[in-house]
Amino acid sequence: MAEKETLLTMSGLKKLEEELEYLKSVKRREVAERLKQAIEFGDISENSEYEDAKNEQAFIEGRILTLEKKLRNARVIDASEVPGDVVSLGSRVTLKDMDAGEELQYEIVGSMEADPAENRISNESPVGKAILGHRIGEIINIQVPAGTLRYQIVNITRGQ
Repeated sequence: MAEKETLLTMSGLKKLEEELEYLKSVKRREVAERLKQAIEFGDISENSEYEDAKNEQAFIEGRILTLEKKLRNARVIDASEVPGDVVSLGSRVTLKDMDAGEELQYEIVGSMEADPAENRISNESPVGKAILGHRIGEIINIQVPAGTLRYQIVNITRGQ
């Protein structure tokens, strides 16, 4: 089975590379030191420090493997290739909520970079998926667990 392609913006790629480097160079060393100290306390069978350090080590190694796999299958979205008139991966979109009358701004990114608190939504999310391929002025009805959202696309620009 082929591995799933990871779609990233240039800033998202840099962020993942920095996290991977930090985990490999800093966190691995910190956990190794904690394990060493815990072992020096003696009997490790009832040593909670040792158990905590082993669990953190397992988490860090798992995250490193995940990041390496994602980066190996990464495809960077070139901002210059993002069309300015159609919502696509890498677009910044201004939507008008037709019911509430308020405007929302989102950047459409791959799932690894999604961060709703930063208005970065995944192309696989209900809203992201629904607005892909649409143009300024179009009204889109989006089925979500809470009901139906009605958004009009007000503006589309290229992401960074």
